[in-house]
Amino acid sequence: MNTKTVSTARSFSRRSFLRSSTILAAGAGLPLTALAQGRRVEKVGLQLYTLRNEMSQDFEGTLARVAEIGYKEMEFAGYFGRSPAQVRQTLDQNGMSSPAAHIQLQALQDDLEGEVERAAILGQKYIVVPILPENQRSIADYQRTANYLNVAGEMCKEFGIKMGYHNHNFEFVMTDGRLPYDVLLEETEVDLVDMELDLYWIRNAGVDPIPYFEKHPGRFAMLHVKDMDEFGRMAVVGRGEINFAEIFGYADTAGFKHFFVEHDRPGKDGLASIAQSIYTVRNIVY
Repeated sequence: MNTKTVSTARSFSRRSFLRSSTILAAGAGLPLTALAQGRRVEKVGLQLYTLRNEMSQDFEGTLARVAEIGYKEMEFAGYFGRSPAQVRQTLDQNGMSSPAAHIQLQALQDDLEGEVERAAILGQKYIVVPILPENQRSIADYQRTANYLNVAGEMCKEFGIKMGYHNHNFEFVMTDGRLPYDVLLEETEVDLVDMELDLYWIRNAGVDPIPYFEKHPGRFAMLHVKDMDEFGRMAVVGRGEINFAEIFGYADTAGFKHFFVEHDRPGKDGLASIAQSIYTVRNIVY
């Protein structure tokens, strides 16, 4: 076989491989690059605050629809009058789990034992403080919050539960010479408290999250997967400018375990919003 023939055969062989790979990728619903390298999110979660209106009208029906769309892990933000046993039954019926819930700091301070018991029944591994009241955001307040998270974390530890903290943008505003987010990371115990990083809010604050992953490895068990458009507004995942593949690529360093889609203001059709978002997240290769 002459040189030209060998070259033609190799070219044909490569085209055949690429064509076959493309067909396989399309059939599996995967990007071609996923066949060669990279990872994808195995279980896409949802922060149910996104569907608070729908949940208030039809708790069980909404969770069934969420399951049909493909979400596996639920992060609750209220139980709408259902008992832990009722919530667990609904999750089980839909093949779902609930790794975490948002519980207000005051509710924890009022009845930490009750909240831990509820979390244990639901099989949750994290109790997350979602926000601090506006009048409790001095550096001294953040130091007190960090101390409380440590104390609560000690109580949770025997049940296999960790405390968590969810950020907004104001934790990245210099206050009394310190960044509140740094206070929370530096003054909470690694084995008791994890962070739930909200990607929209940290980017909205103009901060790159990657240096945090490198400085505090393993502290970021949970992500709120939220997008931001060119004007700084919250967007459906995939319709903004956040480079999720780059961020997800730090999974091992940061310690990501759970990826919760969220949109604080999804519009009139929250289910359509989360359907678009899960499609995007499923196709991120990192």
